Amino acid sequence: MEPKPEQSPHHAYPDHWEADVVLRDGGTARIRPITTDDAERLVSFYEQVSDESKYYRFFAPYPRLSDRDVHRFTHHDYVDRVGLAVTIGGEFIGTVRYDRIDDRGRPASAPADEAEVAFLVQDAHQGRGVASALLEHIAAVARERGIRRFAAEVLPANNKMIKVFRDAGYTQRRSFEDGSVHLTLDLEPTEESLAVQRGREQRAEARSVQRLLAPGSVAVIGAGRTPGGVGRTVLRNLLAAGYTGHAYAVNRAFDEGLATLDGVPAHRSLGEIDEQVDLAVIAVPAHQVPEAVADCGEHGVQGLVVVSAGYAERGADGRELQRELVRQARSYGMRIIGPNAFGIINTAENVRLNASLAPESPARGRIGLFTQSGAIGIALLSGLHRRGAGLSSFISAGNRADVSGNDFLQYSFEDPDTDVALLYLESLGNPRKFTRLARRTAAVKPVVVVKGARHSGTNPPGHAVPVSRIPDATVSALMRQAGVIRVDTVTEMVDAGILLAGQPLPSGPRVAILGNSESLGLLTYDACLAEGLRPRPPIDLTTAASPQDFRDALAEALADATCDAVIVTAIPWVGEDGEAETGDGQVLAAALHTAVAGGSAKPVAVVHVEIGGLAEALAAASSTAAPRQRPTTARTALPEASTDRTASTDREGATGRTTATGRTTDTDRTTASAPAAPHPPAAPAAPEATPPAPEDRPRPGRIPAYPAAERAVRALAEAVKYAQWRRQAAVPGKVPELLDETIDEAGAAALIEAHLAAAPDPRGRQLGHDEARELLGRYGIDVRPTLPAPDPDAAVAAAARLGYPVALKTTAPHLRHRADLGGVRLDLTDEDALRRAYGDLTDLLGKPAELLPVVQAMAPRGVDTVVRASIDAAAGAVLSFGLAGAPSELLGDTAHRLVPVTDRDAAELIRSIRAAPVLFGWRGAAPVDTAALEELLLRLSRLVDDHPEVVSVALEPVVVAPQGLTALGAAVRLAPPPARNDLGPRRLPSY
Repeated sequence: MEPKPEQSPHHAYPDHWEADVVLRDGGTARIRPITTDDAERLVSFYEQVSDESKYYRFFAPYPRLSDRDVHRFTHHDYVDRVGLAVTIGGEFIGTVRYDRIDDRGRPASAPADEAEVAFLVQDAHQGRGVASALLEHIAAVARERGIRRFAAEVLPANNKMIKVFRDAGYTQRRSFEDGSVHLTLDLEPTEESLAVQRGREQRAEARSVQRLLAPGSVAVIGAGRTPGGVGRTVLRNLLAAGYTGHAYAVNRAFDEGLATLDGVPAHRSLGEIDEQVDLAVIAVPAHQVPEAVADCGEHGVQGLVVVSAGYAERGADGRELQRELVRQARSYGMRIIGPNAFGIINTAENVRLNASLAPESPARGRIGLFTQSGAIGIALLSGLHRRGAGLSSFISAGNRADVSGNDFLQYSFEDPDTDVALLYLESLGNPRKFTRLARRTAAVKPVVVVKGARHSGTNPPGHAVPVSRIPDATVSALMRQAGVIRVDTVTEMVDAGILLAGQPLPSGPRVAILGNSESLGLLTYDACLAEGLRPRPPIDLTTAASPQDFRDALAEALADATCDAVIVTAIPWVGEDGEAETGDGQVLAAALHTAVAGGSAKPVAVVHVEIGGLAEALAAASSTAAPRQRPTTARTALPEASTDRTASTDREGATGRTTATGRTTDTDRTTASAPAAPHPPAAPAAPEATPPAPEDRPRPGRIPAYPAAERAVRALAEAVKYAQWRRQAAVPGKVPELLDETIDEAGAAALIEAHLAAAPDPRGRQLGHDEARELLGRYGIDVRPTLPAPDPDAAVAAAARLGYPVALKTTAPHLRHRADLGGVRLDLTDEDALRRAYGDLTDLLGKPAELLPVVQAMAPRGVDTVVRASIDAAAGAVLSFGLAGAPSELLGDTAHRLVPVTDRDAAELIRSIRAAPVLFGWRGAAPVDTAALEELLLRLSRLVDDHPEVVSVALEPVVVAPQGLTALGAAVRLAPPPARNDLGPRRLPSY
């Protein structure tokens, strides 16, 4: 039992310091403050520590703790004296303590900002990362209490402790004094310390999932004696898959004389099993689960799959049962998949684990699959099976009370058997962490996500996680920024997954189309254009084409340096009697495999109509050879693949078909159309000299087949966009150094502090126009001033001060930024024009006191845009950009990026809206100064990143002219920053 903390006479018990952590070996432990009720635990803990470890801690033989020691180590004020313990099963396995000291090393109180720190870890748990986790948490506690440095005395022979300090990543100093090593650590987080922390987090969480997926022994708790039932079904599926470890059936209702069930040992409890059980699948009613979990914890089980239902999906009472389930399991160092889980699968040859309700284990493959829904899991398993795609691992997490999609990403990142990670998610417990992990994983392998419950604004029943209010369009944009392939349906997920798992990534958007159906080729061509690809005119092999003709045409297309991918279209052959023949799909598949094996590394997809056996034959891997390097010179190109750029461009704009001989037929369908909108110049690309291109990854040789052109093209388009992201991510963007010279960070901080102090409201305050201008000006963001005009004379005086021409605007909330309602008068060149406009405005819309009119100097003509930044407590700061006006708002044409943004992010942000051509000279207009716009985005990103108290900024409108830009309006809101859960020490979420 955990102690009931006593109230300290100096400071309340800090329950927010309590945390569950994953240790290096994948087990969990709890970190909490030590209290006065821990005396017996401390003594028991100390008795289990070796004499050597005691000597390293106290620099002398110290066989036992005195009563005075026990009192000192269990009584803390949680300010100047703090002790933390790591517990498993309620017992201590490690402790850390700090005592605040002055510059002479004597006990002190604030404002002294240094503390002496000391650790002690049980020998049986050394090497599990206990001390490293304790250092992260005690450092966070110390910073909270105003301590900036730790001092430690370590014996030179205590290499393990010296390594803990050395590897932490903090700035440190070391000296040798009086026979010991004196270490001083600055506790301000550094890039290195954050990287170390996240690296440890990744390895620990990946290991925790690996332990679940590759157990040496499995016990199914709740397997019944009669056929049927959840537990018995899981046991039979486990055995049918050929599980390589030891399996056991456990049920307290078994007769004492029952020795085996389905050929495996049967037991009434885990205590009857001679060996340690690594994984337990719990399939008993919810009210019996606590007893089963306790039995698992007391007998050293490492992880649980809880398929039992009756938890958070049932309402508030079930949600509390779920929380208690997680607390109980973690107290024993176990992680949970579930509850209400469908199960887990690992197809590795040395494991062959199917601890799920899926009756048939999928074939071994290179796709990892995570779902938060059993029903969707069944659909995905079935869809992948029908398409001949295998899995490396599968987790259906049910209510995902513990193990989540983030843990699966940690595992997939380093799993050598997984090339593609597919995730069906209904909730994001920690969006900040998800985007961070997804970006890192996507840099080495594709991550494909379907997000359910996109528009409900609530989490599905059973998902006890915070609800994010971020619009789905913003979530999608942030996923794209992280390299995630976001698709809308599970069908699209399967389509993309089999292409990415079986084919190399394309090096560009140019697509060759060939096949024996003119109509199917044209459908494919149109689909390519709709998805933003650059298709070549389809090559019609005619209905008389043989498999050898397909092979030769595909080989030529793969050798053609002017295309990056190939789509093959095929329909059944027509016999001499005029009836369609299904043909031999295996023969055609063999011909296509032959062409692919001899060609350069380009993705190939097949669109077919009712050709029996083709999809299955194509799904069979023909090669597991190492990746081939792209040839430096192309083979002889097809006749129509002219290297003349003009000719190539003309053909890409045509919709006619091309025969196998390269001649354009009389049925060309090229039509005249209006001039296309200018294409925005590409954002800064990564240099050509980058690490190995993404297309150079291993290619299993499986060719994906699709029943519709649109599905194949959509999957290929996602691969093209992902490959482009990979190339750019290889050389990250940066923030130009010139910004540092024009930014007054300290001055902005002082202004923010003064504004918040003047109105101490936890909800924050909205700055006035002049206050906002002053704050933004500290970051080089100039906002054009406005002067109030409560009457015509004041308006004239304001115009004289600002200089003509001027604009007269209303600032009433219901009219703000609504020029369409007549609340703005522009280009007023003199006093008479201003007075007339003032009279017209008040006659039309109301009294000056209602309209709150202002006068502002005219800005150069340009394109009106809107730039915003806001902070979501779950996702973090988001920068948004779009054109001003109702059309953009109605169409939702706004782009988003997570802060901080780089130069490349800023360039992509303004180019990713659909109306971007307006900025680059649409219909002959002069292009605007996008460089100035990118700089504005970078400055605003830097402001909200440096000062989390700036929770909302809106610059509207920002008029971007051919030279320069002008921000005409600004709204800034300040508030105490929301707590961040991604910068503190490692901890498992607790919902």
